[in-house]
Amino acid sequence: MLRHTPRLAPLTLAVLSALAAPAFGQESKPPVQLESITVTAERRSEDIKDVPNSVSAIRGDLLEALNSSGQDVRMLASRVPSLNIESSFGRAFPRFYIRGIGNTDFDLNASQPVSLLFDDVVQENPILKGFPVFDVDQIEVLRGPQGTLFGRNSPAGVVKFESAKPRQAREGYINIGGGTFNSFNADGAFNTPLNSDWALRIAAQTQHRGDWVDNTVPNAPNKSLEGYDDTAGRVQLLYAPNKGFSALFNVHARTLDGTARLFRANIIKPGSNDLVDGFDEGKISIDGRNEQSLDAAGGSVRLRWDWNTLALTSITGYEHVKAYSRGDIDGGFGASFAPPMGPGFIPFPSESADGLPKHKQFTQEFRLESPKSKTWSWLVGLYFFKEDITIDSFSYDTLAGGAQNGYAKQTQDNKASAIYGSVNAEIAPKWTVRAGLRYTKDDKDFTAQRTQSPIGGGATGVLTANPSDNDLSGDVSLLFALDPNTNLYTRLARGFRAPSVQGRILFGDTLSVADTEHVNSFEAGVKSELYERRLRIAATAFAYEVKDQQLTAVGGAANFNRLVNAKKTTGQGLELDMQALITPNLLGTLSASYNKTEIKDPDLFVQACGSGCTVLDPIVVPGSNGGAPTVSINGNPLPNAPKVVYNFTLRYTVPLGANELFFYTDWAYRSKINFFLYESKEFTGKPLLEGGLRVGYRFGNGQYEVSAFGRNITNEIRVIGGIDFNNLTGMINEPRTWGLQARASF
Repeated sequence: MLRHTPRLAPLTLAVLSALAAPAFGQESKPPVQLESITVTAERRSEDIKDVPNSVSAIRGDLLEALNSSGQDVRMLASRVPSLNIESSFGRAFPRFYIRGIGNTDFDLNASQPVSLLFDDVVQENPILKGFPVFDVDQIEVLRGPQGTLFGRNSPAGVVKFESAKPRQAREGYINIGGGTFNSFNADGAFNTPLNSDWALRIAAQTQHRGDWVDNTVPNAPNKSLEGYDDTAGRVQLLYAPNKGFSALFNVHARTLDGTARLFRANIIKPGSNDLVDGFDEGKISIDGRNEQSLDAAGGSVRLRWDWNTLALTSITGYEHVKAYSRGDIDGGFGASFAPPMGPGFIPFPSESADGLPKHKQFTQEFRLESPKSKTWSWLVGLYFFKEDITIDSFSYDTLAGGAQNGYAKQTQDNKASAIYGSVNAEIAPKWTVRAGLRYTKDDKDFTAQRTQSPIGGGATGVLTANPSDNDLSGDVSLLFALDPNTNLYTRLARGFRAPSVQGRILFGDTLSVADTEHVNSFEAGVKSELYERRLRIAATAFAYEVKDQQLTAVGGAANFNRLVNAKKTTGQGLELDMQALITPNLLGTLSASYNKTEIKDPDLFVQACGSGCTVLDPIVVPGSNGGAPTVSINGNPLPNAPKVVYNFTLRYTVPLGANELFFYTDWAYRSKINFFLYESKEFTGKPLLEGGLRVGYRFGNGQYEVSAFGRNITNEIRVIGGIDFNNLTGMINEPRTWGLQARASF
């Protein structure tokens, strides 16, 4: 099987050939200043330098490069300070971490402390957070608690996606690429005015990758894996008859069919976190079934009335998703009592699936605000959230041909409402203060029942939980204009996460409920534009304390998830964001962060691995008959929280009359991570450095572009996640890919 040689679809080659025709036009002039960056981190459009918050924006060449090989939203990991993203579901279920705060829970109702908004609508369920990134103007990452304007479930921060909006211009683009693993990626958009009041924008993306991992087990249900077809589209209609009113209608959908996450048995060398000798990422040996499907659809309506003295915004959103994911969890074939088995020792088979047959989310927000003013402005708002979900959990007997041998069902009805307000005032020349407060009420009604047990536990009755809480969150910041180009700021912020319920009772008999967590954070920073706006720099120092942090004890010998609260967790660190126009033809960016997190709870104990790993934490209760010990996690860092993250990009342009040749490279690094709450030699991810390269030719006054690209060009393969209840099972990062791409604008 050809694994690392680009294979381009015929359509791709045809487009590349067509666009390679010569083009002539006016000579382009290199930039002499950095482009300004406008963000909406505070729900108003502002220059990023004037926002008293640690915020980064991702756009332009970096977004184009990251999207070139068909990657999903996990491509953003380590691309800005303090951001990590991982998944044990593959493309369907990303888990976000900011400044080390996140949630390793893989249940389909998992609560995450990083809130994600797409076009101003919160995407609460983790399945929604994997929506493909295409025709996006900008991605903003807001670090630290966002308890005023975004409220519940944002104690770590917020990631905001802003789609390109309809406007009064007839234009569009098409972007086509292909390469390694018989991949084909295409996205495009068409924008047109319908008349002087209406404008339409249609955008779509399709991504295909062929199966590139061979299954060596004879007669296995899946002989080859890791392929997918992922298609999404968005239609937006803008009505703007005058400056006083506008209405934006948004309808979007996605369908995914492909391989679920591949779990690989015994790929970690015992006593280390190295891959075993002779590991081949292109082969796997599993006897269970692997499949994943997802269908999502939603829409929103954004209305705005501007009366000069006041402005009212209404945002109504609806989301619906169905999902199913099935995998061979033990990562191998056979079992110790049913030989042959492998790779390595397989104590028992494990094959399971999770489904989301019912999901509905409705949100409504009203926001009233004063005109934008340097001396005084304010806004107040109301917010309502309602979510209804049903979750199916299945277990299958791999040795009996994959027959179902376990089933449990969960339902959750979640309602939340909030009222909030924020003010921005100039209190003295050069001094500006911002302050906000939010009151939130959150209620959940949860049920779970097991009707079939894979381990002989029998059926259960209907188990219920009804956690409810109300809370105050908010922030206050002080901005000092040191000079016209430099701002200093400090910020105090408080955020919270509402109570959560974990009801994976397929392998257990009890529910676990985590109490509300609170985060208090302090940060101070500087934002400056220097050398006539050829250098932009933002630096932040921060410290936070989490009380009653919600953590998920994953796995152990029983493979049973359990929510726990840590009495206290602390974090502190530094962040740097920098862009520099080194010469008119050379643009560079650099960002970096240092995060030190620590769990501080001497009374918190979890079950460590049931797979014979080398545990490094103090053992409180030894495991019986070689089983999983119970250990103290006091003093441990948070899982998936690298101490060091950095990335840099360089773009060099060679002007050729009206055209240009460009070279672009991007590199992202994160230091080692723990996969779980406990520490062990095996379930620790080694440092990871991934680099990309893009070489292209832009012509026709920027209308056309052809390029060649590579992702993970050093082919650095690492274990980036683990399954700890059965054997030394791991998950790996994406291998090296090469390809060609063509873009045409009109």
